Amino acid sequence: MKQVYILMAVAMLLTACGGGKKTMSETEKPVGPQFSADSAYTFCQQQCDFGPRTMNSEAHEQCGQWIVEKFQGYGMDVTEQRATLKGFDGTPLQSNNIIARYQPEKEQRILLCAHWDSRPWADNDPDEANHTKPVMAANDGASGVGVMLEIARLLQADTCLLPVGIDFVCFDAEDWGSHDDNDSWALGAQYWSKQFKSQTSNLKPQTYRYGILLDMVGGQGARFYQEGYSKYYANHVVKRVWKAAAIAGFSSYFPQEDGGGITDDHVPVNEVAKIPCIDIINYYPDCEESSFGPTWHTVIDDMDHLDRNTLKAVGQTLIQVLYTEKD
Repeated sequence: MKQVYILMAVAMLLTACGGGKKTMSETEKPVGPQFSADSAYTFCQQQCDFGPRTMNSEAHEQCGQWIVEKFQGYGMDVTEQRATLKGFDGTPLQSNNIIARYQPEKEQRILLCAHWDSRPWADNDPDEANHTKPVMAANDGASGVGVMLEIARLLQADTCLLPVGIDFVCFDAEDWGSHDDNDSWALGAQYWSKQFKSQTSNLKPQTYRYGILLDMVGGQGARFYQEGYSKYYANHVVKRVWKAAAIAGFSSYFPQEDGGGITDDHVPVNEVAKIPCIDIINYYPDCEESSFGPTWHTVIDDMDHLDRNTLKAVGQTLIQVLYTEKD
């Protein structure tokens, strides 16, 4: 009987950890730990407590070190990719891409990424007097990092190890851009992608199966339509993520509809680093202020306009995706 109990215990452990071969019916069920929207919301609040994380500011430097320490506290191997980048207006930007690695020894990896800087000008605010004020960026910046930190926390707490590694990359210098120059956006992602391409030309590359960018994933009333560049470069990933959202119970947040092409961090990741990467980004087709929602690049992109339900929908969808990875 002791042998039977041992076998039963092993079977239960494999089931809990998602071990063994999965049947089609098993992959159609919700899996993985419960994503805590309250925890993710707190991570967003803690970033905003530093103030707007605009480039070259004290708040930016302090928050960057906080992000590093949080990922390290969850057992991640963290490196900082610092560089001086040139803004569209000639301003030298002290950029810091923060890279946190879960199971760094794994060759097969998933890329999760988001930008962490704040836009220095609320130039879409309805009040022109606010156009020179910085954006708090609770949604447009903090939300993506908040979701990634909560996933890192869950991974550390889980005794079951995923069969793949994960790189959490916090891109910097995304929002110091001009609407007259598409190349002036996503400067940190451009730099990271060029460095990745340079390194993999000389070394055996660790294989990224795919990447997922999180941008503005906590807004009130947000819906995540299928972004154009994502479908062009990584449609198989789009299909997988939107299917995962449906299985996890959040299909209403992820409609099976197109949302147009958006210049964002995933573009250089696809075009330069050659990693198939999609963008989970909010889209408001009927919003008069902006298709990115009423708070985009305004002074009201603050914690009062962040929604735990949206954070939950995105976070649990990602858990579903990650926990159905196979060897």
